[in-house]
Amino acid sequence: MAAPPVARKVPRKLAEHGDVRVDDYYWLRDDARADPDVLAHLRAENDYTAALMSDTKQLEDEIFAEIRGRIKEDDVDVPLRKGQYYYYKRTLTGKEYAQRCRRLVPTNGPITVHDEMPTGPDAPAEHIILDENLKAEGHDYYSIGAFKVSPSGKLVAYAEDTKGDEIYTVFVIDAESGQYVGQPLKAITSDIEWAGDDNLVYITMDNILRPDKVWLHKLGCDQSDDTCLYHEKDDTFSLGLHASESKQYLFVGSGSKNTSFIFYLDIPNQSKELAVLTPRVDGIDTTASHRGNHFYITRRREEFYNSELVACPLNNVTETTVLLPHRESVKIQDVQLFENHIAVYERENGLPKATVYRLPATGEAVGQLQGGRAIDFVDPAYAVEPEPSQFHSNVIRFYYSSMRTPPSIFDYDMDTGVSVLKKIDTVLGGFEVSNYVTERKWAAASDGTQIPMSVLYRKDMVKLDGSDPMLLYGYGSYEICIDPTFRGSRFSLVDRGFIYVIAHIRGGGEMGRNWYEDGKLMKKKNTFTDFIACAEHLIENKYCTKEKLCINGRSAGGLLMGAVLNMRPDLFKAAVAGVPFVDVLTTMLDPTIPLTTAEWEEWGDPRKEEYYYYMKSYSPVDNVTAQDYPHILVTAGLNDPRVMYSEPAKFVAKLRELKTDNNLLLFKCELGAGHFSKSGRFEKLREDAFTYAFILKALGMTPPTAASSL
Repeated sequence: MAAPPVARKVPRKLAEHGDVRVDDYYWLRDDARADPDVLAHLRAENDYTAALMSDTKQLEDEIFAEIRGRIKEDDVDVPLRKGQYYYYKRTLTGKEYAQRCRRLVPTNGPITVHDEMPTGPDAPAEHIILDENLKAEGHDYYSIGAFKVSPSGKLVAYAEDTKGDEIYTVFVIDAESGQYVGQPLKAITSDIEWAGDDNLVYITMDNILRPDKVWLHKLGCDQSDDTCLYHEKDDTFSLGLHASESKQYLFVGSGSKNTSFIFYLDIPNQSKELAVLTPRVDGIDTTASHRGNHFYITRRREEFYNSELVACPLNNVTETTVLLPHRESVKIQDVQLFENHIAVYERENGLPKATVYRLPATGEAVGQLQGGRAIDFVDPAYAVEPEPSQFHSNVIRFYYSSMRTPPSIFDYDMDTGVSVLKKIDTVLGGFEVSNYVTERKWAAASDGTQIPMSVLYRKDMVKLDGSDPMLLYGYGSYEICIDPTFRGSRFSLVDRGFIYVIAHIRGGGEMGRNWYEDGKLMKKKNTFTDFIACAEHLIENKYCTKEKLCINGRSAGGLLMGAVLNMRPDLFKAAVAGVPFVDVLTTMLDPTIPLTTAEWEEWGDPRKEEYYYYMKSYSPVDNVTAQDYPHILVTAGLNDPRVMYSEPAKFVAKLRELKTDNNLLLFKCELGAGHFSKSGRFEKLREDAFTYAFILKALGMTPPTAASSL
């Protein structure tokens, strides 16, 4: 068996609050990603991983073929009617990327739920605006972060990333000819919006990749001549940008983890200056949109932690009327405005819900929303998200899926309640929804809190007697909701008898704002103990045993993996930590690292002694000890701007130094990608196939010839 790479030790003392830590592997951090010794070490780790997984390569290829075989490769998504065109994406057999297309709308009739884009010989011809496959040629990584059509439909601005570092270049093209218009805008975020047909608004970042300046660009002018509309100098705040559904206003938000405030740009009046919509008040968080003569604002503060919805006149933004009051059991998640309606997306008891209300005629007074129509959903656990819809219509479009229901797009008539399925993704390879069961279960945390879990299994493959293998997934940070969506790759495990479970632990937003507050800062350990409680509950209730329990998490979910591996290594057979945030204390002490300053309100600022010692007590790199660990796979992306590759590299080096077992410890670093792995739609599947081959190897579920290196 190949010998694992051993990182050389170069002791570096890190002192804070009179406490001295010695980091032997600090040298693995190279911000330029060019140090020959660092790159050599990463390549050695990749070679070692490839060598130890060589006996499962045939299995990995088989799983990859299964996953890809479930995909309808030549497909078209549901066209969106905007102005005089239908816009849609098309994928082609064997091609990694999509084509961005449009067709003329043959008639000017109103949009209805029964509206269909004509195809065939008599239909208006398809026009390919942008073929990503052509643009991606010559690049190891290629991603379009934004694709924005100008109000007239004549131009398109798109944001392109060719490294995976999430630093974009924006090109403007003629929508018909594809010819470039003006010079590209460089080193910006993917937040771009049109301000009329002649101007773009965009955001740039500072040297720690914090979005800090918003700019107005006039087409045909040089980027150096652009007007800076606002500079956010507080390094705990970052800027964001979105257009109102009415396309009358652009909103610039500046936010930290618990405070945000909003400016707006009046597009029809060709304003060149931002105006204040909501003031900066510590602890108050706002988002906004527009309809008629009112702004609509979702507002959260300490006493209204699940948010309230208010409206204010355009000419008096301080005069607010409550449309939906705060409710303890219901959290407002999102709001979508239309000419005559409003759709409110909420969460209740951990599940999403959507309700539509008819609004008074423009110009009339607005008041508390009454008589809403709730949209019904059928699965016990599911995901619902708003899709782009047309402001001047009575049709709302939404996405729906569950762990066993493929992604589905519905159009819903807000006046009649009629819902029409526009498309459900085709899943090939013999998939039959009736073969699978989804459940919602609850585990009691150490403090008695009930933690929801979403469960998927194939009913003819499991025994539910403790003998079934399981993959338990968790995240639990940033108020992000990990909803039980459909993912075709999972079925390569489920069809092999696995039970797949998502633990909706504290630190996420599934159960409301307080669910998040109870899993951050000085309560962060709740996230880890919740996950352990879910694992123990599943074992006690015969869903699996310790010997069959595998766990998985990415990014902040990778921190979760590192923490629970240090806390309860005996509980798990194998763990996969994807791009894991594991060097928490060192990273949070260094404000020169991207994202650090903006993260202090999430994890705490360890320059303060209280946070330092609490963070030190769970930071995975700082808590690796001489004990037995399960089989572990760790991944990273060299160009990752969110979690520097050196964090997982150091974690693996320290584990190699201290762990007392002979289990697998593999590290795989993508040298041409960032936080989200490879960019091609099939290339991405390789990561799942590799991960599942590792899990099967760890469990001894590979063919007889594929487990010899354990």
